[in-house]
Amino acid sequence: MEKTLTRREELVHTLVLILCAVIWGSAFVAQSIGAEFVGPFTFLALRNWVAMIFLLPVILLRDRVIAMKGGISDAPANRYQWKMLVLGGMSCGTFLFLASVSQQAGISLTTTAKAGFITAQYVVIVPLISVFFGKKVRSGIWLCVALSVTGLYLLCMNGPLELGTGDSLMLLCAFLFALQIICVDHFSPMTDPVRLSFAQFFMTALLATAGMLLFEPLSVTGLKAAAGSIVYAGVMSSGVAYTLQIVGQQNLNPTVASLSMSLESVFSAICGWIVLGQALHTRELAGCGLMFAAIVLSQL
Repeated sequence: MEKTLTRREELVHTLVLILCAVIWGSAFVAQSIGAEFVGPFTFLALRNWVAMIFLLPVILLRDRVIAMKGGISDAPANRYQWKMLVLGGMSCGTFLFLASVSQQAGISLTTTAKAGFITAQYVVIVPLISVFFGKKVRSGIWLCVALSVTGLYLLCMNGPLELGTGDSLMLLCAFLFALQIICVDHFSPMTDPVRLSFAQFFMTALLATAGMLLFEPLSVTGLKAAAGSIVYAGVMSSGVAYTLQIVGQQNLNPTVASLSMSLESVFSAICGWIVLGQALHTRELAGCGLMFAAIVLSQL
């Protein structure tokens, strides 16, 4: 059941989501490096199995600490909560799988900065999707869409009316992440957030493993080269950040949540510049500025 957060609680939840943005922004570098050695299904499958291995002892230790203190765990206690956990894990996990595959495939074909900024367009897409659920959207949102499209053109177009393949995949990724955010917003108040995170990783790992076995040959050399990136993405980006996302989004206004998480685009650009030396030219910087302005204006 949803509850209203106090001002202090809302600030804490917002800071948690900003921490997610920092981790995700840095993870773009790891994903970009990993994409050079293994396919998107392989990278996604392994990072989610790593995330599950990381998260399982966290769940057990958390339950034990709560029991020792004589408290009441947030673990599902009835059939309704277990049903929401299963449905939530399947729904969030499916959209996370589709979004992550698009992202991992696209990140190998574009720069880290572009990937981060285009992915952040989910903050504009979220209110647009709400139209299909019968919710009214302010007229100012359409101005944000126009700004975003203009910025996307400046940032990504390789010629007249052409989007690069990597940029198109990242735009698809933004749409799918918007659906994942909406799913998390719906299911997170109904069950244990850490178990919901584990359930979505399990669903994502199953789908990605199937894709890996069907479409991508396994290379021991490639796996060794990508091992560091896979572990970092699995532990930090998935195990830590996606779990914090579910915790932070609980009962928080989705508008505030999406704005906080959109800061990953800023951190991805900074990390891409520092680690990979990926500079942005004046035209691309102008596109980033317009896209970021659209992101901010859509929340004001």
